[in-house]
Amino acid sequence: MSGYITGSDGPVPLANVYLKELKRGTATDDSGWFEMENVPEGKYTLIVSALGYQTIRKPISLGSETASPLTIVLEDQSESLDETVVTGTLKAVRRSESPVPVEVYSPTFIKKNPTPNIFEALQLVNGVRPQINCNVCNTGDIHINGLEGPYTLVLIDGMPIVSGLGTVYGLSGIPNAIIEQIEIVKGPASSLYGSEAVGGLINVITKNTLSAPEVFADGFATGWGEYNIDAGGKASLGNKTDLLLGLNYFKYDTPIDQNGDNFTDLTLQDRISIFQKLNVRRPNSRILSLAGRFFYEDRWGGEMQWTPEFRGGDEIYGESIYTRRWEVLGKYQLPFSEKMMLSVSFNDHRQNSVYGDVPYLADQRIGFSQLTWDKEAGKHDLLFGSALRYNYYDDNTPATASGGLNDPDEIWIPSLFVQDEYSFNPSHSLLLGLRYDYDRRHGNIVTPRLAYKWKLSDFDILRLNAGTGFRVVNLFTEEHAALTGAREVVIAEELQPERTWNVNLNYMKKVYASSGVFLGLDASLFYTYFTNQILPDYDTNPNQILYDNLDGTSVSRGISANLDAVFPNGLKFLLGATLQDVSNKENGVRRRQILTESFMATWNVSYDIRSLKLSLDYTGNLYGPMRLPLLGELDPREEYSPYWSIQNIQLTYKGIPNFEIYGGIKNLLDWTPNRGNPFIIARANDPFDRNVTFDAQGNAVPTANNPYGLTFDPSYVYGPNQGIRGFVGMRYRIN
Repeated sequence: MSGYITGSDGPVPLANVYLKELKRGTATDDSGWFEMENVPEGKYTLIVSALGYQTIRKPISLGSETASPLTIVLEDQSESLDETVVTGTLKAVRRSESPVPVEVYSPTFIKKNPTPNIFEALQLVNGVRPQINCNVCNTGDIHINGLEGPYTLVLIDGMPIVSGLGTVYGLSGIPNAIIEQIEIVKGPASSLYGSEAVGGLINVITKNTLSAPEVFADGFATGWGEYNIDAGGKASLGNKTDLLLGLNYFKYDTPIDQNGDNFTDLTLQDRISIFQKLNVRRPNSRILSLAGRFFYEDRWGGEMQWTPEFRGGDEIYGESIYTRRWEVLGKYQLPFSEKMMLSVSFNDHRQNSVYGDVPYLADQRIGFSQLTWDKEAGKHDLLFGSALRYNYYDDNTPATASGGLNDPDEIWIPSLFVQDEYSFNPSHSLLLGLRYDYDRRHGNIVTPRLAYKWKLSDFDILRLNAGTGFRVVNLFTEEHAALTGAREVVIAEELQPERTWNVNLNYMKKVYASSGVFLGLDASLFYTYFTNQILPDYDTNPNQILYDNLDGTSVSRGISANLDAVFPNGLKFLLGATLQDVSNKENGVRRRQILTESFMATWNVSYDIRSLKLSLDYTGNLYGPMRLPLLGELDPREEYSPYWSIQNIQLTYKGIPNFEIYGGIKNLLDWTPNRGNPFIIARANDPFDRNVTFDAQGNAVPTANNPYGLTFDPSYVYGPNQGIRGFVGMRYRIN
């Protein structure tokens, strides 16, 4: 018996091939080929398994006439119910056993639409939307279920090191090449992760040396002059230490202005990110890892004639940001019989930026340590934990000034948490959790949590999650509009922590049909109620952004569903849709939250033409209307965005050993937000407001050369300005 074992990335080396009845097996070589000699004729159960793929069990019949090699195609683990996840409960558990619904996305998912960073890669995840916050510098954040970016906590290997300034400016610095999988939890997770995990969290799990290839490289270029390369590999340092190295470099230096406003449509960027991870093999498979990342970026956007000598001046408008960031994170399993894990991280983020002639200089450091004790006692699966977070923040704004002197914000936040998952029987389990944080600015903060899992069958799971969340706000690190100088920032009162109450009902079903068809359904109902919510008010005064705690209520509610399918003929699809209502009510008036869509859909359709060793991927998204920030009643721009969609197509050829060649078209419809609008950036012809007349209250007055009474403002943005473009790339991999 002989044959080939292949997967989405080509041949699968070191796959296990096993005949159950004979209790005999072998493994594939580097080309995915296997052979077993002296196999008697008969009927057998063939079992094929490999790391990162679903295990296949299929009946085969071997006779004397059998001569042609078998071809077995393994499906990625992303279509399986039983991926290992850690984000929901801080424990490595099978996804089917987790009481908290966790969505998992593999590197294969990211490859369906190649992007230079994780920020753009998430545009194809249902219920998750990367939001660009500025037409000029293109910084952004990630929305989950319609909630603003600061409500989303981004983790690397479970460490909360991408927050504050990093949330706004550091998301683009995570190389896709180092990613093992991305785990997403929608809804509050403050009982385990503390502040910021209010809307949900995204945990980027990096590769370990066991699953990483020996050498890998992935480079592509687009018709807009963008160039991106991911490269790296692994090596052994002695008998017990393995090193994983990853590098990402991205460059775009061709100013393009297709909408004719004399401003760059896409921010110019020169970025490098270097990642290194050490894994040490210890007795009893205990964990010891240490990782570090360095990130540097020079980005600018502005008037087409801007050059660095105009930086910070008032002649030619430009927004220029220099970002330097480094971070370390480590995990050490204590040498005890009990499961005790110490996790530590530290990052330093420095930013030197100017918005026109307004400088913004900031320095942020975040230290974090956490000790957990995982203990089983009968039907109780307990987790005890203690965490300590250190935040340091300093900038040149009034946020860190007191009495005319510089007064950096520096705070320590200790925390304790406990959770207990009690299994009544194999079908029913209940998780209870409680977290205590002490913040000297706001005192004691307690966040409880409840999760109930009902396993109707091996492939039907119903989950109910409820709990609270909290968030301590730092406007100047989270709200990009507060930094641009486009509007005056007004803080109406001492801001109190936001609190939320949340409930989520999730149903997951998997169907493995005898015909080889796989179907999966994952649907959720969600409801989040806010108190003390802090929202930017663009409406009261068009020249200001007013921040205060909402004197009323705010609600996020909706339904979300994903349907995925895999067919034996090579066709796969993943369809998702979310219908949501995110609104707030104050003084008896209910309004939709600004820059929030009421409907979104995503799709990912793939077809493998195995005879030609080609794969076709068609991906896209569709967004419903969202309310946009106008500058007054005379502003001629549309108050609501239209329905809009970004669609992409890609062909990948896998016929060369160790290589993949791919290419395609992004934004097939050539959609850009200037359609239907007279302009996108207000007063782009007068970015320093030299020709704007103001009244005694500071409001812009309509004049002959300013008939709408506008000031310069780049915050009217809801989608990318980048139009249709082709791309071509190549991947190289040695396992």
